Amino acid sequence: MFLCMGLAAPEAITLPRNRFFSSFTLAPGLVAAAAVAAVAWPLGRLVPEVGAPIFGLALGVALASAGGQAQALDRGLAFASRYVLQAAVVALGATLSLGRVASVGGGSVPVLLASLGAAFAAAYVGGRLLGVPARLTALVGVGTGICGASAIAAVSGVVGAAEAEVAYAVSTIFAFNLAAVALFPPLGHLLGLSQSAFGVWAGTAINDTSSVIAAAYSFGSAAGAHAVVVKLTRTLAILPVAAFLAVLAGRTRAVAWRRIAPWFLLVFVVAAGLRTAQVIPRGADHASRVLAEVLITVALAAIGLSTRLGILRRAGARPLLLGALVWFAVAVTSLAVQRATGKW
Repeated sequence: MFLCMGLAAPEAITLPRNRFFSSFTLAPGLVAAAAVAAVAWPLGRLVPEVGAPIFGLALGVALASAGGQAQALDRGLAFASRYVLQAAVVALGATLSLGRVASVGGGSVPVLLASLGAAFAAAYVGGRLLGVPARLTALVGVGTGICGASAIAAVSGVVGAAEAEVAYAVSTIFAFNLAAVALFPPLGHLLGLSQSAFGVWAGTAINDTSSVIAAAYSFGSAAGAHAVVVKLTRTLAILPVAAFLAVLAGRTRAVAWRRIAPWFLLVFVVAAGLRTAQVIPRGADHASRVLAEVLITVALAAIGLSTRLGILRRAGARPLLLGALVWFAVAVTSLAVQRATGKW
């Protein structure tokens, strides 16, 4: 189940099937992530311009870089990075009506299409100019244009990418996820973006869902809710893009369609449907938002604790330059289309 959730591709870890054993092995990582989140939460209240999720991510990265990570934490951190973050998205869906979801998602389509076009064009031109191999170029373009590490994993089999190429692409995407979380909120304030405009910008121009949420919620709760809907709409592009690449490569049988399909979107829509039908009352909105922020903080803390800054050395200069070019093209295109259509 790919939803483009993690900065450090924690989905590569396979969780154990036995329920008792699962609970036992998940606990250390979950407790570690919750402990970091408990420190980040009051810091986020003291400095709301940064917010608890970014504090959680930063503290996690700092701890992982300073002291390393015990292997016993791996499974729990992987669980929190994916499933706790998904639970947070469901909680956000419970605060939105179906009409709002359709309006925000549909309204973002022109920006999404333009951004995807810019990503693929920049990847093609930049890859040829920099001499980056075609398969690695495709992975960086898809990862930047759609949804980061999970998109790379989804199409790697389609294009027949080697393990080293996947590692290089993931490392490149990872670098710009961290950069986006740090740079987008202050740039948004500098540019005078509204909450909705920043939500569209974050949802279209930042790679993984976790980094979209972290950046958008540090800008504002309204921007966060907007960005989540835009990002989930963007995730749908993985299906036609994977199909197109499969046809080009003549590898349609190599596509694991059940794993690529973003089934989790259905859960989000169901939550919004329950909110629309008043099964979830309007009065629960505040509690749902707080719950979502708590879960996001735990998930981002887990992602931070899973981070290995040393992996950036894998990529080398040319893939990083290509990633920078594609990322810049997408970010500028998103803003330009919003400006041209009067949304900014």
